[in-house]
Amino acid sequence: MVVVPEPAWALNWSQIWDRIAAAAPDAPAVAGGDTTLSYGELEDRAARLAGALAERGVAQGDPVGLFLYNRPEYLEAIYALFKLGAVPVNLNFRYRPHELSDLVRTSGARVLLYPESLGDVVREASATFGFPVGLVEIADADAAPVTSGERRAERYADLLRSERAEVTTLGGGDEIYLFTGGTTGAPKAVVWRHGDLLDAQMVSIYGPAGVPFPTSVDEIVHLAMRADVAKPRTLPISPLMHAAAMFQSMNTLAAGGLVVFLDSPRFDPARALRAIARHGVTRLVIAGNAIATPLVEELDRAALEGEPYDASTLGTIVSSGMAWTDDRKADLLRHAGATLIDIVGASEGGPFAYATVSSPDDLPSRLRLADGAVVLDAEGRVVREGVGVLAYRGAMPLGYLDQPQKTAEVYRDIGGVRHVVPGDWVRVDADGVIEFLGRDSTVINTGGEKVYPVEVEDLLLAHPDVVDAAVFGLPDDRWGAVVAAVVARRAGSAPTVADLDAYLGTRLAGYKRPRRLLVRDSLDRGPSGKVDLRHLQKLVTEPQA
Repeated sequence: MVVVPEPAWALNWSQIWDRIAAAAPDAPAVAGGDTTLSYGELEDRAARLAGALAERGVAQGDPVGLFLYNRPEYLEAIYALFKLGAVPVNLNFRYRPHELSDLVRTSGARVLLYPESLGDVVREASATFGFPVGLVEIADADAAPVTSGERRAERYADLLRSERAEVTTLGGGDEIYLFTGGTTGAPKAVVWRHGDLLDAQMVSIYGPAGVPFPTSVDEIVHLAMRADVAKPRTLPISPLMHAAAMFQSMNTLAAGGLVVFLDSPRFDPARALRAIARHGVTRLVIAGNAIATPLVEELDRAALEGEPYDASTLGTIVSSGMAWTDDRKADLLRHAGATLIDIVGASEGGPFAYATVSSPDDLPSRLRLADGAVVLDAEGRVVREGVGVLAYRGAMPLGYLDQPQKTAEVYRDIGGVRHVVPGDWVRVDADGVIEFLGRDSTVINTGGEKVYPVEVEDLLLAHPDVVDAAVFGLPDDRWGAVVAAVVARRAGSAPTVADLDAYLGTRLAGYKRPRRLLVRDSLDRGPSGKVDLRHLQKLVTEPQA
């Protein structure tokens, strides 16, 4: 049995933000579109939202779902829930109704916040929640008109007219749920305590500032107020539903900085580059090539036309959980004098490794073990040079929500020290440089999103004209990998690729749908029933006669 230590900090993140708001109420905290909220305004809106949620029965420890794009309300809601000691639950805004319903039921969310543009998904999903869930709808320029008879949600703006909640949180035992695609199928919720999360984020918050790590809330607030300590201005392009972007945004507020949001849920590289210049963004959070490629294309286009963007304020570009190739890093360095930081981390813990590039001389980039990260052999011994699995032994989550067996598999006691071991095999050299060799599972990482092939295969097999299916990943320069599938049709039927794509489109988030799909008479399984994956990959990538 693994003994979980007391949280490193006995606090709740809202206590930090409250103190900064009291010390610098007029300092800019969150910008989105033409609106900028000061720390004082952000705190007041969060307190009123907390009051409204408390009136609706949300109390300490209660989960609340955030089915949201990147927007100021995301941080307001997190702040409000922290004030109550309630539990934010990240829900992927790309999910279709049944996927959303599954996670609402898994998390036990008491309330669900979402934009009007996702109203149809929520309304369909809500019919299958199986228990009462309060719905709170946020005005959204992209929303289709909804008649009053169809609306069953309260308006977010109305909740902000409530009385402020004056609450005292208990501290480091309060929790955050982070749903992760993981490696074994359906998404699982990783449970972080506030105090452990703050301890894990110390390097990210204070490393760039080059100051000693604080040991008290007083010191945290003092650093946020010091004029000689640079305040980050962070633009998270990666979705806040993913740990990297959410943590970077939370860290920015803990440092007294500004979080900038684009004024549309759809990524537009030109709009992002204009926001960087307008707000003097110093830190950009991206998802590898999926974001870097269109950014570079727009930078190149503007430069060629003699109207280059001003990206001179960018000091750091951070990416995590996604393929980010050296050629794209070199392209970014041509346009911005930023330090590029590629982080190997996970919702389950870490960071495990970094690759840092500040100039073309640093290329090719190499991943090095982070402090607290080790490589272990099958007996749990540290591998200094050779092959083993990645592990981390710093501050980490409690484990997976209501999954003790999976928690025991990933969070292990090794030599009396708690380690998180997600299952990544690497080769490490004497200098701590690592090379990834693969994972125990077949998870497909596409654009920073994890896809479990069995889920897609099961849906394909449920189609009346499909008798067999195999789903797998294919390498892709932009997305890291794309989902591909080969299906065998039922005798006498003739389903087309378009038919199957339309069928999956109503049942799966877009990133889970195969970008390459081939329909055949058979998958040519061998005597053991196994498919020849290399053969199928070749079939999908070769032109069809």
